[in-house]
Amino acid sequence: MKTTRLPILPLLILLCPAWAAWTPAADAKTVIAHRGASGHLPEHTLEAYAFAYAEGADYIEPDLMLTKDGVPIALHDQTLEATTDVAAVFPDRARPDGRFYAIDFTLEEIKQLRVRERVNPANDNLVFPERWPNRHRHLHFRIPTLAEVLELAAGLNHTTGRRVGVYPETKHSNWHAREGQNFEKILLETLAEFGYASKEDPIIIQSFEPESLRRLRELGTELRLVQLIGGGARHSRMVTAEGLDEIAQFADGIGPSMTLIIDNRGRPVNDNFLIREAHARGLIVHPYTMRSDRLPGYVSSYGELLERFLFEAGADGVFTDQTGETVRFLRERGD
Repeated sequence: MKTTRLPILPLLILLCPAWAAWTPAADAKTVIAHRGASGHLPEHTLEAYAFAYAEGADYIEPDLMLTKDGVPIALHDQTLEATTDVAAVFPDRARPDGRFYAIDFTLEEIKQLRVRERVNPANDNLVFPERWPNRHRHLHFRIPTLAEVLELAAGLNHTTGRRVGVYPETKHSNWHAREGQNFEKILLETLAEFGYASKEDPIIIQSFEPESLRRLRELGTELRLVQLIGGGARHSRMVTAEGLDEIAQFADGIGPSMTLIIDNRGRPVNDNFLIREAHARGLIVHPYTMRSDRLPGYVSSYGELLERFLFEAGADGVFTDQTGETVRFLRERGD
């Protein structure tokens, strides 16, 4: 029986017009839609970005990888098997390690893949079983290019009158360089095509790799940059006064792991050193990732989690999988 693809993009906008009822203050906390509305739809799809936009996000966040022909695409992993049907479509294209690397596929080939809710490739089990059920495959989710994400944001900003930004991350930039790709040059050229050029534009580029952000500055960009900070030893220097001094030389903010702000027992880390010292250097602070369906043990509700990070600790915004819940919390709180 032939199935008809639903016109899901306009349908999502109609179903969730949160933006129409709420305009945040200029100094309001920033809501960043982590991989789009990934708590409701498969991550890094145009449908997920559209839903997050409709829920009231201030920024939609695409992780970026490059294709073989140098096109930025919205994808979190270096490989494709956790979120697409690549093994079924191109069974003979894995590297010797058994993984299917996005950089080995052209954009034309990438567009043949269907995106699914994230699974563990070892057993095909859903990572978030309460989220999108992979049996619903008739919608034909696809991997979008960065240009398609930017076009979506620009189009919706035009039709709604809002100014929602895009918050792309350069993933594995140093690895891409070893594979022969100049990630930063390609990224800036793509952004320039859509008019993103100055610090005032609604765009923030993030990376875990300081080398990537430094290369962006060396290429002359004035766009805002955010240094992501993980909880491992590799980033330990970044959470010192000296490390923050270095970050302030090339970045406009930091995106720390939640556990660098509040530990797993619910205690402020080092008397809230990181946020306090980042603010002292003029750096914004956007911790990651808030999930209402994966609450840490020290809170009993998502609202309590947001209260701890945004108002008690003083973060300027958060990356979240549940944009709508975050927007409702801030609206009801009056912020």
